[in-house]
Amino acid sequence: MVVVDPESIYVEDSYTGPRLETIDDVTAEWVVSLMEHQRERKVLHKKYATMIIKKATEIFEPLDSLVEISIDELEEITVCGDIHGQYYDLMNIFKINGNPSEENPYLFNGDFIDRGSFSVEVIMLMLAWKVCFPQHFFMSRGNHEAKQLNKMYGFEGEVKAKYDVKTYDLFSQLFCHLPLCHVINRKVMVCHGGLFSKDGVKLRAIAEEHRKREPGDSGIMVECLWSDPCDLNGRHPSKRGVGVMFGPDVAQRFLDDNGLSKYNNFLCEYPDD
Repeated sequence: MVVVDPESIYVEDSYTGPRLETIDDVTAEWVVSLMEHQRERKVLHKKYATMIIKKATEIFEPLDSLVEISIDELEEITVCGDIHGQYYDLMNIFKINGNPSEENPYLFNGDFIDRGSFSVEVIMLMLAWKVCFPQHFFMSRGNHEAKQLNKMYGFEGEVKAKYDVKTYDLFSQLFCHLPLCHVINRKVMVCHGGLFSKDGVKLRAIAEEHRKREPGDSGIMVECLWSDPCDLNGRHPSKRGVGVMFGPDVAQRFLDDNGLSKYNNFLCEYPDD
């Protein structure tokens, strides 16, 4: 377990960004100030970043690997796919659709980081919103929330450049606590990858899947992160080398087995690596 004490981190007098006395100071107004600070390509101080990462990890830690979301039938929830370090795209989403709030919930479906130049800013803003609205801001793990891809696609190097290796280790630890998928109103399942190499997988099995680790080569966790839908019925080998390609018939059987909505309401991200 990675342990970093925020109280041991000194804040220089020259730092002009948002500050926190306690983690309870992470209000909507504070997160907006962070958003504006990062808009100017300035990084949140390591002390406050550490406080937020640690608190977010504590929020995710007791959750099942499948999280149930309940909203009123007349309410809406916004589900967003890959952000991949594009901070200004994320800002634009909030500009168009409104900032997260109890009345405006969001679910971000993995791959927050890598590729783009502002992965640190993206993940810090998301975690700040999670700390602010833990019951109204949701995050699923994607295939890029893993050490192997972070080394290849830039997140590791970016964190070490903007912070240090201990902060990267804190992020990696947090990613292992992210849920694998969400089910909205017991009808719509949202996961980053897709379905499984065999029929008969129940939502309870997903909820109980051991996720607090780096992904392996097979099993429910890997398939949640890496599988892809396709137009052909049946299952097919994945060009990725992990997970499977699955057709509409496979999806429909899974939905029927678990009492979820019909296939054309099945939300499944198409991960691109």
